[in-house]
Amino acid sequence: MSPEMEHFDVIIVGAGLSGIGAARQLQEKSPGRSFAILEGRARIGGTWDLFRYPGIRSDSDMYTMGYDSKPWRDPKAIADGPSILAYINEAASERGLDRHIRFGQWVTRASWDSPSARWTVETRGGERFSCNVLFLCSGYYSYAGGHAPEFPGREDFRGTWVHPQQWPEDLDYAGKRVVIIGSGATAMTLVPNMAKAAAKVTMLQRSPTYVISLPAKDVIANFLKAVLPAQLAYRLTRWKNIRLQRWIYQQTRVKPEAVRKRLLGMARKALGDDIVDKHFTPRYKPWDQRLCLIPDGDLFRSIRDGKAEVVTDEIERISADGIVLKSGQTLPADVVVSATGLRMEVLGGAEFFVDGARVEFPDTWSYKGMMFSDVPNLIYTLGYINASWTLRSELVAEFVCRLVNHMQAVGATVCTPRLRDSDRDMQGYQLIEDFSPGYIKRAMHLFPKQGDRDPWRNTQNYLVDKDMIRNQPIADDVLTFTNPGAAAVASEATTRRSAA
Repeated sequence: MSPEMEHFDVIIVGAGLSGIGAARQLQEKSPGRSFAILEGRARIGGTWDLFRYPGIRSDSDMYTMGYDSKPWRDPKAIADGPSILAYINEAASERGLDRHIRFGQWVTRASWDSPSARWTVETRGGERFSCNVLFLCSGYYSYAGGHAPEFPGREDFRGTWVHPQQWPEDLDYAGKRVVIIGSGATAMTLVPNMAKAAAKVTMLQRSPTYVISLPAKDVIANFLKAVLPAQLAYRLTRWKNIRLQRWIYQQTRVKPEAVRKRLLGMARKALGDDIVDKHFTPRYKPWDQRLCLIPDGDLFRSIRDGKAEVVTDEIERISADGIVLKSGQTLPADVVVSATGLRMEVLGGAEFFVDGARVEFPDTWSYKGMMFSDVPNLIYTLGYINASWTLRSELVAEFVCRLVNHMQAVGATVCTPRLRDSDRDMQGYQLIEDFSPGYIKRAMHLFPKQGDRDPWRNTQNYLVDKDMIRNQPIADDVLTFTNPGAAAVASEATTRRSAA
C-alpha cells in the first residue's frame, strides 16, 4: 500500500439519503471504527441534489422515507425535493459527518486483495483509498443520464428538448406549449407544476398507469405530533404507515381486481368515465408496475381546469414543431420533456475484482439482497419497489454495523457468503420479481440472481427482512469468517519453531 493512500475500517460510497443514514448508524452502533464517505459529486444529497425539475417530490411518505433516528417535522408527509435535501444536509451536519466526506471522488474500480484482507478503491481523478469493508450506497440508476429512446425525426425539432435528469436551470416555459413524454411518477409530477406557467401541458403516454390521490399532509401524524413527544409521535406514525403500505401491496397480490376497481373508482370520481376509460385504465394488475401517488389530486385538478391533458398514443416521428402520432394526430410543442425513465446500473457502474479476477455480478447469488456469493466484505444497498427505499437501506446499514462488530469480536478480517452444498440445486430468479416496468426489464440481467430459499432471497417485504436482517444471528452456515493475517503469523511462527 502506498504511503499516501488513506485507509479506513469502512468506506461508504455515496452521500445521498442511504449513505448519510449509513454513516449515522456507524457512528452510533460501531463507535471507534474509522470510516469515510466517497461522493462523486460536489454536494450531499444524491438523488435529491441531482434532480432539479419543477415540483420534484417524494413518492413515499417521509415518515417511512426519513431516518428512524431523525423525526420528520414538516407538516407535509409528501415532501418537495428542497425540503428533503435540507433534511439530509441537517442529518449530516448535526452529526459532524461533513468532515468524513470526500467530495469529487467518483469510484470507478475496487480490487480485493485476500492476503491483506483489504479493498483498494480507485476514483475517476486517480486517487486511491483502502478499507476492510466496502459499503455501496450509490443507488441503482446511472447519474450520467436517463433512458433516452431514439425517436425518428428528433434532430428536426426546433424547440427545446430536455430530460428531467438534466434539467436546465434557465429553462423558460411560461406561455409555451409543453409535451411531456411518459406516464410515470416524474411525468405526473411535472404536469401540474409546469401547467401553472405553461400555455398548455400534454402528457403523452403509450399506455396508462394506476394513479392514487392521497393528502400531502398526514392528519393523524400531525395530530400525534401535537399531543406526544416528537420521537414517539414519529415512531407511531412510521409504524402505522409501514403496515398500511404493506397491507395495500398485499391486497394487490391477493385481490387485484378489487384493488383495480377501487383505484379506477377514485379516478372516475375525480375525472369522469370518459377520461379514465381512455387514459387511466392500465392493462396490467396493480403494482405489476409502480403505483403513482399524486398529492392532493394535483394532476387531476390540472386536467379538470383545462391546463393539462393526457393523450394515449404512440409516436410516429418528431417534426420541426411537434410530435406526429401513429393515429395521425399532431401535438404542437415548443418544449418537449422526455420523462422516459432511468437507466439502471450495478453498484454505480464501477468495476470490481477479487484477487485479480473480475466479478461478473450476474453469475453471483444475492445474500439477503445485500451481499454477493464468493465476494468478501462487500455490501450494497438495494431498497424496495413497493415501500420506502429508506426502510431497507436502514436495515442494511444496521447489518453492516452488526457485521463489523462481530468480526472485531471474533478476530475475523474477512466475511464471505458461500453456497452450501444444499444450495447447489437452487433455482435462480431475477433479483426483483413480479415487477415489470421498462427500467427493470432493461437491466435486471446485469444484477445478481436470487435463489428459491433463505438466505438467498430478496423478499421485498420489510416485515420479513426485519426478522431476517435484524434479528437473525450474524454467524450462520453461509457466511464464512476468516483472518488471513492471523493465519500467516501463525504459519511464520510454526516455521521459526521448526527451524529452531
